[in-house]
Amino acid sequence: MDFRTGANKTNEQVHHEPSQLREKHISSFQGESEEKEKDTNSEILVANFSHIYASDLLPTRNGEELTNQFLLEVVEILLNYIKKAYDGKSKVLDFHHPHQLLEGLEGFSLELHDQPEPLEQILVDCRDTLKYGVKTGHPRYFNQLSSGLDIVGLAGEWLSATANTNMYVLNTFLKTACCYFFKTYFRFTYEIAPVFVVMEEILLKKMHEMVGWGETEADGIFSPGGTISNLYSVLVARYKRFPEIKTKGMAALPHIALFVSEHSHYSVKKAAAVVGIGTDNVIAVKCDERGKMIPSDLEAKILKVKRQGHIPLYVSATAGTTVYGAFDPLDNIADICEKYGLWMHVDAAWGGGLLMSRKHSFKLNGIERASSVTWNPHKLMGVPLQCSAFLVCEKGLLQACNQMCAGYLFQPDKPYDTTYDTGDKTIQCGRHVDVFKLWLMWKAKGTRGFEILINKSLELAEYLYKELNSRENFELVFDAEPELTNVCFWYIPPNLRRIPNGPEREKLLHQVAPKIKAQMIEEGMTMVSYQPHGDKVNFFRMVFSNPATRKSDVDFLLEEIERLGKDL
Repeated sequence: MDFRTGANKTNEQVHHEPSQLREKHISSFQGESEEKEKDTNSEILVANFSHIYASDLLPTRNGEELTNQFLLEVVEILLNYIKKAYDGKSKVLDFHHPHQLLEGLEGFSLELHDQPEPLEQILVDCRDTLKYGVKTGHPRYFNQLSSGLDIVGLAGEWLSATANTNMYVLNTFLKTACCYFFKTYFRFTYEIAPVFVVMEEILLKKMHEMVGWGETEADGIFSPGGTISNLYSVLVARYKRFPEIKTKGMAALPHIALFVSEHSHYSVKKAAAVVGIGTDNVIAVKCDERGKMIPSDLEAKILKVKRQGHIPLYVSATAGTTVYGAFDPLDNIADICEKYGLWMHVDAAWGGGLLMSRKHSFKLNGIERASSVTWNPHKLMGVPLQCSAFLVCEKGLLQACNQMCAGYLFQPDKPYDTTYDTGDKTIQCGRHVDVFKLWLMWKAKGTRGFEILINKSLELAEYLYKELNSRENFELVFDAEPELTNVCFWYIPPNLRRIPNGPEREKLLHQVAPKIKAQMIEEGMTMVSYQPHGDKVNFFRMVFSNPATRKSDVDFLLEEIERLGKDL
């Protein structure tokens, strides 16, 4: 059928339709609602939207029925997508090149027009947007640290959006279904988002306890991802040492240096560029073969900076590196930071979830000595993107560093405890509500439920490690049991096994993973990432964080790699 019927009709023309025609559209919805259970053919319902436009929905007068029908169709689209995402036999992605998307696909055009299009086309666009995207909740999607689709977390995201900052609800149906069609922001004052403000405080206190800060007066904020959380750590560390930075700027400061490991996330260098410290002043510390920071090299580099007359300010240790999944020796690093008076930040964006596991939390021993911590629940804990927490052990520091006392928001004479007006702690004004989905998942799972989920992910990593050791055509990048869920390996095609180790073999091996990944994307049945690292040529990096993944999915991936690469 032609989903674009009436697409070239203007909104003005629609509003000049005879009232009888408009009533006909509405009555057809009412008449067909009883038939919906009998006939699930969505095309029949979609056809009714060929002459209906967004301007016919709420808040337009008498727009309730059309709004309900439209949102029911949207919910049906979402439910069908969720079912496909959990179906291991479905594709992870239906890949198309950028030029194909730009040119348009089967009636799906990304072009924008001056005149509105009917809701029939909008529904088609919703379907196609999901169709041509990547199903990150698919059990065979292993490409990024964030994967999976938690249903309670999804419900939390929907309801957060419906609340639209002030818990305002349009009607009973909208309360549960229309969430994706409204944007939700924290305006940082208790009067606008009372429940979410208190919820954030409760979550932060719980996370402080799990870090090991106990009853100390800690603080924190939820931010738009680990990169921004790490940015906060640099801002606060610099302000703590040099509070004049806020008014005088970098010109008033001495030459300062930050320290990270060779395997750290690039976000600290990005933060140095953003705040004016400069990437040349981010010093990379050597790592051992496993990817852990070497404390003796950290101390040597701190002393070198001091001899140069510069100020060593800050160390970012990593609890779960992006590629190897390594944990830096936090206690040893804390000893050095205390000795020389440096701020110690722990980037636990990836590995912080292990704090939920009694079996694996020891890998973060020493994190309680940190000055600040980044922890992303949207990674190992499976909370829908985005959900990142910046935690700082000294209360009041975030406020002092960032506050601007905007009079139109932060009046001191409000009729409640204004310490709950948390907005001046942040560098943003509008802030998306990321706390509710985490709070709701924690209520639904409990700490022990998260522990089960995380332990299972590590069990899958151990299973893959053993499988790779037992298969002739695979080689581990380093032969050590995984500390996190990262497992790094090469696939060695039979033809390559005959070539002795050396530059020629390395050159050919470097091409294997990209060629296999290209075919994998074209077929769309699974996804895994690859990269070079240091002096290592391209290798595959597997990560587990999806509760839907099973051992059979791991077996499928290895068999696919062998099938696609055996003739290379």
